[in-house]
Amino acid sequence: MDMLNPWKSAGYLALCTLISLMGSAQTECPNVHDGNADGIVGIGDLLGLLSLFGDTDVDGDGIWDSEDLCTDLDACNYMANPTETCGTLDALGVCQGGCTGDSDGDGICDDEDTCDGELDACGVCNGSGPTDVLIEDITILYDSVYAEAIDTWYVFEVGADTTFSYVCPPQYACGDPVTLDGHDYATVQIGSQCWFAENLRTEHYANGDPIPANLNDNQWGSTPAGATIVFGQEDGCSEDAPDFDACDPDVALAEYGRLYNWHAVNDSRSLCPEGWHVPTESEFYALGSALGGYPVAGEKMKTTSGWNYNGQGTNTSGFSGPPGGKRGESSGYFSLAGENAFLWTSTPYASLARYRELKFNSDYLYSSYSDRNNGYSVRCMQD
Repeated sequence: MDMLNPWKSAGYLALCTLISLMGSAQTECPNVHDGNADGIVGIGDLLGLLSLFGDTDVDGDGIWDSEDLCTDLDACNYMANPTETCGTLDALGVCQGGCTGDSDGDGICDDEDTCDGELDACGVCNGSGPTDVLIEDITILYDSVYAEAIDTWYVFEVGADTTFSYVCPPQYACGDPVTLDGHDYATVQIGSQCWFAENLRTEHYANGDPIPANLNDNQWGSTPAGATIVFGQEDGCSEDAPDFDACDPDVALAEYGRLYNWHAVNDSRSLCPEGWHVPTESEFYALGSALGGYPVAGEKMKTTSGWNYNGQGTNTSGFSGPPGGKRGESSGYFSLAGENAFLWTSTPYASLARYRELKFNSDYLYSSYSDRNNGYSVRCMQD
């Protein structure tokens, strides 16, 4: 039946009526409004009838095109009812979603994904899985021999059978303390980085080897190896701490931690525990940026006490940087405790090395370089 020609349809109806009047009772005439001949006058038939007046439903969603905001069959929402503007699937397959990318295909949008890749069995992004060896059992194997001449059995070890498994190395949540060389270090999250919230005081490298300590002035200025000292521990000391005698090594250790030359910072045995490192120049830059930029970062990093001339900071970052002073590279002299904080970076600069500085008379986070035999404070940052 041609739904587009009402005159033809009308003629067809008249013909069916005439046949019925002539007694052809066995002939059944279909409903002229059932354009698709499915036995039901449905939405499709009505839309077909409406098409006589110049409108269509090209996407077949039951909504007249003149009222339909989306007729694109490639749109993810062309069947929406009530209809809406055509949309597309986002990176996660969500119709009109806001995700622009899912680079690792894990179903988490890149701007919310904390790992571009896969978490290993230890929960580390793209990690190697359990690596620490856990010895579960050691069985010693023995044998014996009988010395007939002296009527004695001799028992001796011939080997050992060790049962072990691999376990995940310890993981730290920032804010939890980190134990190193018998001391628990506070930690703090600053931006996307996790830092020790106090200066390093270890006397050993991470592998347990001792760091040379208590070097006299001449030894300190000439050593090519790593070394550590506590402020005021050798002769030659001046200080400007307002509340205590910083040249007292016991007091200085509690307030400032230890001082290290850059050779210790650069040693492959590492000053920081596994999973931590001495930050680079660029990582200190990121720290300053997270605190609003260099001109104001210093104030937010300095402790709220211990600075002379009312030079304390607000410590809103939680970095808790004290004015720990330094030991000079040539004279071995201790100075500037109470006024300045010197913090090594792990970045070399020709034959020198980069460091960061906080000052009593400024809110700035300074960047400079100096001789590698200077004694400065050290912080650790999580890998």
